[in-house]
Amino acid sequence: MAQKVKLKTDYITLGQLLKIVDIISSGGQAKWFLQENDVLINGELDNRRGRKLYPNDLVEIPEYGKFMMEADK
Repeated sequence: MAQKVKLKTDYITLGQLLKIVDIISSGGQAKWFLQENDVLINGELDNRRGRKLYPNDLVEIPEYGKFMMEADK
């Protein structure tokens, strides 16, 4: 089951998500992490740290888990 991540804004970037869920500790690590690991967004491979994530987007990171974006109403 996917961990739910509540968005306080319209969207967050993939790099921000990695920090929020404690996979990385600083934004500077995002580029390296995305070069070394496969990340699926809604079933498609993506490694752009600036990729915008909106409510209902599903991010899958093997060995780290699945994360579902949700609007924080």
